[in-house]
Amino acid sequence: MTISQLIQFNIHIHFLKSSLGGGSGIGRAVCQRFASEGATVVVADISEESANQTLGSLNHDHTGQDHMASAVDVSSRESVEKLLTSIQCRYFQPPSVCVNAAGITRDEFLLKMEDEDFDKVIQVNLKGTFLLTQAVGKALVACGAPKGSIITVGSIVGKVGNIGQANYSASKAGVEGLTRTAAKELSRYGIRCNCVLPGFITTPMTDKVPEKVISQLTSMVPLGRMGEPSEVADVCAFLASDDSRYITGTSIEVTGGLFIG
Repeated sequence: MTISQLIQFNIHIHFLKSSLGGGSGIGRAVCQRFASEGATVVVADISEESANQTLGSLNHDHTGQDHMASAVDVSSRESVEKLLTSIQCRYFQPPSVCVNAAGITRDEFLLKMEDEDFDKVIQVNLKGTFLLTQAVGKALVACGAPKGSIITVGSIVGKVGNIGQANYSASKAGVEGLTRTAAKELSRYGIRCNCVLPGFITTPMTDKVPEKVISQLTSMVPLGRMGEPSEVADVCAFLASDDSRYITGTSIEVTGGLFIG
């Protein structure tokens, strides 16, 4: 499989690829996978330090790779547009692939959840996806790019809900609906939009979860284990490549069979 251009928000580029939320977890794994395929990668994260750490982990084995890292607040239109401008000034093109893996949680039971915690999760997870999808879509259309791939990262809980995560579940359900709508609107420009729905994935966030809870979670998964960020990255790489050229508006579950019925 060949991947040309990617930006993962995180952000990747080779053909240019970008990835948002590329500073850790799934985002970092996507950046590393794209770089290994020969993409030039733009790593964007709310933490510039984390983005630079990911940048330092990327290989440069392919000719012409010129990765970069940048800080971005996906909930801010000004920040997202500034990022796209800096990318185009440096590479003279927008990212042909964008992966939005930026996301936060502010868990609490529905009856106790504060407005601030609900709003913040929606702003980052859902509005951030809207702002990024819109900005990359506009840039690709404006430059007359023949094709593009926008990949959003939702969650299986956006489909089934989860106790203590009314805000997160709502935001991820919204991401899936937004992605399907974007696919319908942008397909005429050759831009494909797809959503990846991870299940229980080992990330820095799960490192704080007690082992007893992890055991309970894995007992629910038919494959009997947590997923790895690299396994989500593999699906993103497929959706970024021409191997998926006839796929748009779909959601792919990466859950080990969780909630299959």
